[in-house]
This record gives sequence, structure tokens and C-alpha cells, in this order.
Amino acid sequence: MGSRLSGRVVAEGIGTALLLATVVGSGIMGERLFGGNAGLALLANSLATGAGLVALILTFGPVSGAHFNPVVTLAAASQGGLSWRDASAYVMAQVAGAILGVAAAHIMFSEPVFSPSSRARAGPEMLFSEFIATFGLLAVIWACSRRRAPAVPLAVGAYITAAYWFTSSTSFANPAVTLARSMTDTFTGIRPADVPGFIVAQVAGGMAATWLVRWLVPSTPGAARDVVVPHDEGEAR
Repeated sequence: MGSRLSGRVVAEGIGTALLLATVVGSGIMGERLFGGNAGLALLANSLATGAGLVALILTFGPVSGAHFNPVVTLAAASQGGLSWRDASAYVMAQVAGAILGVAAAHIMFSEPVFSPSSRARAGPEMLFSEFIATFGLLAVIWACSRRRAPAVPLAVGAYITAAYWFTSSTSFANPAVTLARSMTDTFTGIRPADVPGFIVAQVAGGMAATWLVRWLVPSTPGAARDVVVPHDEGEAR
């Protein structure tokens, strides 16, 4: 991926914005269409998110790596695949894009542009869920990118769809997503007070997976060098 930093940062911002518009918008649509039936709304939300992720990774992966997630970016930087300067620009773009994505979803559904969430997602079971969700996500990304790189978009989309259902937190697994979702008082929201704990658990899970997969699968074949997330060692710019 030889794109200049400005192009990669814009790709991360737009991609993350579209991801949040998908997550929040499909949550609102599902809840409205199914008359408050949480199970059907979650099904619609998870399927839309998984499908959207596949499309967005395929679209922006060749430009920026399609991280859309500060944990993925920090993991890549920690392994020497992205400079810390570039990583900081990625994270800022991801956070800004996530917030804009929430606003876009709200505007499309005639909701207030921003509204603090009242949906509580607290307790040790939620924090453990976020650790597991993010651990699994980073394990999928790292292992697939090192051995089955073309499968990364489908693998990530499938994992997130599944994680909506096997975690009690419904798998945020992304600090930018978590922060932005505290600004929507809709189906996908999270109370602002619960955000810090989620982010700590996500970072811990992501780093644990990064270290484990580095030990399990210590090298990346040359054929995987230019494929989606995350950047490997020695590719920092």
C-alpha cells in the first residue's frame, strides 16, 4: 500500500463513518421495523454490520489497510507495521469518522444529531465480553492476514456477525465505535459512563491476541504484503 498519508487517513475516516452509519442506522431500522422485538432487531443489526464490514474492507483495504479501529492500528504500530506518527493520524480519523457516522445515521432517520445514550452496558460480564470479542477479532485479523490474506474481509465480517450473538455486550470490539455509540440514544447505544471500561477491555484483548498470534504464526508470507489489515513488520512509513 503506497498511498500517501493524507489519502490513507481520509480512507480511514470515511470507512469508519460508513461503518458507524451502518451499525447505528441498521439498529434504528431494525427496532422500528420489528416493533421493539430486540431479537429480530439484533439479527438485522448484526447481518447489516457484518455485510457492511466485508464491503468496506474490500473497498478501503488497498488504500489504508481498512483498520477502522484504533486497537487494530495500535496493534499494527506495536509490531512495527505502521509508524506511531501515522498511527496517531489514523486514530484521530477513526474517532472523527465514527462520530460523523452516528450523526449521518441520525439525520437519515430524523433523530437528534447527537443524543447521549441511556442504555446501560455495565458489569464484569460485559467487560469480559469486550475482552473476548476484541481478542477474537484481532486473532482473526492477524492469523488470516499472515496465512490466508484474501480471506480477511469475509473472516472479519463473519466473526463480527457471530460475536454480536455470543457476547453479552454484542461485541463493540472497537474504541472509536464505543465512543461514538455513546452519542446515540437508540438500539445500539452505550451509556457514556460505561465507555472507559469497554475501551480498557478492548485494548487488553487486542494486545493479548497480537502477542499470541505473533508467537503462533511468527511470519507473514510475501504474498500477503499488500493485502488488508494490519500492516506487518518492516512496512512502516
